[in-house]
Amino acid sequence: MNIKKAGFSTKLIHAGEIDDAFGSAVVPIYQTSTFKFKNAQHGADCFSGKSDGYIYTRIGNPTINALEENIAALENGFGGIAVSSGMAAVTTIYMALLGKDQHMIGTSSVYGPSRGVMERDFARFGVESTWVNTANADEIKAAIQPNTKVLYVETPSNPTMELTDIEECVAIAKEHNLIVVVDNTFSTPLLQKPLDMGADIVFHSITKFINGHADVVGGVIVVKEEKLYKKVRQTMVYMGGNMDPHQAFLVHRGVKTLAVRVERAQENAMKVAVYLENHPKVDWIKYPGLKSHPQHELAKKQMTGFSSMISFGVKGGLDAGRTIMDNVQLALLAVSLGGVETLIQHPASMTHAGMSKEAREQANITDDLVRFSVGIEDVEDIIADLEQALAKI
Repeated sequence: MNIKKAGFSTKLIHAGEIDDAFGSAVVPIYQTSTFKFKNAQHGADCFSGKSDGYIYTRIGNPTINALEENIAALENGFGGIAVSSGMAAVTTIYMALLGKDQHMIGTSSVYGPSRGVMERDFARFGVESTWVNTANADEIKAAIQPNTKVLYVETPSNPTMELTDIEECVAIAKEHNLIVVVDNTFSTPLLQKPLDMGADIVFHSITKFINGHADVVGGVIVVKEEKLYKKVRQTMVYMGGNMDPHQAFLVHRGVKTLAVRVERAQENAMKVAVYLENHPKVDWIKYPGLKSHPQHELAKKQMTGFSSMISFGVKGGLDAGRTIMDNVQLALLAVSLGGVETLIQHPASMTHAGMSKEAREQANITDDLVRFSVGIEDVEDIIADLEQALAKI
């Protein structure tokens, strides 16, 4: 079977399969740092590229490559690059695409460290950045400079749940010869395929939905075209941010159930969102599946589902939000998202605390914002947990 033409769930299970000497039904763990050569010529051929044999796990490993092929197939890209964390994916992309006196535009309400590392660390080496509401095309256009090289988009954004029109970004980028990078962590390849919409690079913190079990930290980059893929991969090899084989094995195991997990979680999330929208103590709610979301129509256009991330604020502001977080019994008060368990957290004091208050306000990350990652528990139990916590306000 041509796996590239198979259905999504078939790809989840079979893309990246390898034939080992013993006929293992799952990808084996090649837990080795180095690989032996057949002879001196074979070693020389591997280093020169005349042979596709393995050399050293930082450069390539069968277990890691199996995962890379799997995610690349899901995203319809040329190739995948598995790395040690979501932030390793971010920094590898920045390092590969940007240099001194070059400029990037990014989504203002992006995951906090993705912005922080650019403004604090890459800025020291002369890389410039402007952070705008990428949901507004006019703001993107106004931010473009002669030295702009990258348009970096996160949609839906973390944690404001705002959407950016990917096709509109691609059209702008083509006019100005920009590389479009999309953080697709919240949507997963199941619900959104940025490369199919014209983006050049897509990446994930696979710590989240793709692994799905809160037991692995990792990231993956998928590049649409071969030339750019080779450039990004070489940067990863030099920087040394590769994934570990055992890590890759666990993620490859987790990704097989991505569709059933995400579908169940977003089914729960829709019911939770409706409950919160109608609760008298909830001041506002952002969930793309609700008709009240200002970009609900865009969500229906570029996504095949609404995922399971909800942001909301309660009447009484930060203190009321803390009351909820201190009194939930089923939901875990923890950062991260996309696992089988329901999580709750406060971005302004947790995941986005590294951003200045001014930057958070510019990105609409308000002090009362509570981020809720809906899991796959019985939805009646999730709602009951929220009910008793809200009653404490």
